[in-house]
Amino acid sequence: MSNAVHSEIRGVTKAPRKVALLDATIGVLSSNMPAILAALGCIVLWQAVIWIFKIPTFMAPAPVDVLYAFRDNAATLTRNLLPTLLEAVLGFVFGNLVAILLAIWFVHSATAEKAFYPIAVFIKAIPIIAVAPILVLIFGNGVAPKIIIAGLICFFPTLVNMVQGLRSASPAMLDLMRVLSASNSEILWKVRLPSSLPFLFAALKIAATSSVMGAIVAEWIGSSFGLGALIIEATYNFRSPLLYATVVIAALLAVILFFIVSIAEAKMVRWKPAGQH
Repeated sequence: MSNAVHSEIRGVTKAPRKVALLDATIGVLSSNMPAILAALGCIVLWQAVIWIFKIPTFMAPAPVDVLYAFRDNAATLTRNLLPTLLEAVLGFVFGNLVAILLAIWFVHSATAEKAFYPIAVFIKAIPIIAVAPILVLIFGNGVAPKIIIAGLICFFPTLVNMVQGLRSASPAMLDLMRVLSASNSEILWKVRLPSSLPFLFAALKIAATSSVMGAIVAEWIGSSFGLGALIIEATYNFRSPLLYATVVIAALLAVILFFIVSIAEAKMVRWKPAGQH
């Protein structure tokens, strides 16, 4: 087959893909148009309030000033984004992994649940802003305390949801597996874990955004790098445009992590409990 024919075939196959991608993009924009218009309206109102009342930039910068801050401090924002991203992701993985393992243990051991569940509740009751200085004193100003704090914020919601999810398995399915002489591990992998996925992902979506908050709070306590440290520096130096730009970057990071978990949920979860959509 000649090169011309090959090129024609490639062009034909690429065309439907481009059309499908364009249609998907239009569909996403159309379905989210109310949110997009609301966000644009808020930005316009923000800009108008700054102009009308002549609010000083150091108090509240206009959206245009924030855009300039993105342009002028792109390298600084990128340099400080990466440590926060690393801390948030590792804390997310660490906190949720421990929560899942503990939930499995609790479901299989009532004694373990009675012994350690109250401790988990007690740890959750301690304000994270009070725990952070203790961890910084123990582990120093490195990455470790930030990861632990981000993990602690993720831990409890996942533990509660995972225990509930593992116990939501159909009694009929559990009875059938026992009749078939299935082991506890087989019941776990084939019945309990699939049943727990909607509950787990509900918690993971909360944890995805909370992990960013945990990392930033940890950086407030003692750090010279990261978005949290940049927020403190910009505040003390009255660099309001940079402060707002940093906050926007932190929010976008949390939203991106949320949507990554949502995509994973759409791929893995085939059913949802009644009342969830």
